[in-house]
Amino acid sequence: MFIPLLDGIDIQGKDITADALLTQRKIASYVVGRGAHYHFTVKDNQPKLKADIALLFENRQQPDFVEITPPDHGRIETRSIWCSTALNDYLDFPSVGQVFLIERDVVHKKSGKVSHEVALGVSSRPPEQANPQRILKVNRDHWTIESKCHYVIDWNFDEDRCRIRTGHGPENITRLRRFAAGVIQFISDGKESVSIKMQQLNRNTRLVFDYLRMTSNSTRTQLL
Repeated sequence: MFIPLLDGIDIQGKDITADALLTQRKIASYVVGRGAHYHFTVKDNQPKLKADIALLFENRQQPDFVEITPPDHGRIETRSIWCSTALNDYLDFPSVGQVFLIERDVVHKKSGKVSHEVALGVSSRPPEQANPQRILKVNRDHWTIESKCHYVIDWNFDEDRCRIRTGHGPENITRLRRFAAGVIQFISDGKESVSIKMQQLNRNTRLVFDYLRMTSNSTRTQLL
């Protein structure tokens, strides 16, 4: 689904970010082949890649860059990043420019609670094109979008209370919800919220078929 989605978009020179689910060799090769660059999170679905990057940074010293954000929503966040090209010729992954590790420490001012997260990743951009500060910014921008997407899905589909727990069910239903939210945002063209558009579609199910061109006399062209 991801590659066909990019087929109709001009991505040349762009950074294509993705979470661990889409950290795949086929997608990486496709992105680079289109003249773009990938910025992927690495987790357990790529165990060898994850282990190699984690081992490289196991005895890390001072970070290459540190960013401290001002208090926002009652918390202070410190992000530290380490980058390296040491594995470029070793990793079994297409067009590696550098790998990175990011530490995120959050202090909640009201409760005093401290949280610590570590994220691993790989980018096709070499250091000459993306210094540690830029790598960190791309990563932060990606998760900002992810958080907004989760908020939209949870608010409109009540995802956090979903009782689907077994097998690939949670992953599949999340994909369907994200697809639905994306379609609704597209047809709304920024003029209406997902919530308002869903209410309109609930009242007139014919519109759903029109937007998806599932009727022989679709009026979608007049609606957009």
